[in-house]
Amino acid sequence: MNKGGVGLGGGAGGGSGGGPTAAAAAAAAQKQKTLLQRVDNDIGNLVDSFGFLVNVARVNDPPVRNSQEAFMKEMREARMVQAADWLLKLVSELKQTAIFSGFASLNDHIDQRTNEFNKLAEKTNDTLARIGEEAVANLKELGSHYYSSTLRTSIPPEP
Repeated sequence: MNKGGVGLGGGAGGGSGGGPTAAAAAAAAQKQKTLLQRVDNDIGNLVDSFGFLVNVARVNDPPVRNSQEAFMKEMREARMVQAADWLLKLVSELKQTAIFSGFASLNDHIDQRTNEFNKLAEKTNDTLARIGEEAVANLKELGSHYYSSTLRTSIPPEP
């Protein structure tokens, strides 16, 4: 059950501290609290029913009392099965919550990394543009030095 809390904390910490992420984290925390209360209630029902079944399991002589206790035993057994079924459904819901809250924090992390890579790509493009401009300027300067050089005109071309 703490795993859901850890996933939710990671999702809330990855955001900017406000807006939809904070609201989603608050809603997830409320849902987790509700689910934990359901777990406590269902486990309490199971323990109570099991304790009653153990008490009813004693052998008594009066036939009327035995039939009443048998009926109560069947009723408690049905409640135990129902409580166990509720717990299984609750476990499934907790798993889904953990999975989907994990996706939410994963999506937040992906968005954050995408923004970082976009900024890095812009910086790289700017650097490449600057290097290209410097290369063009240097080539122009070298060309002007070459064409204005006295050595170029004094060396006869080779046949």
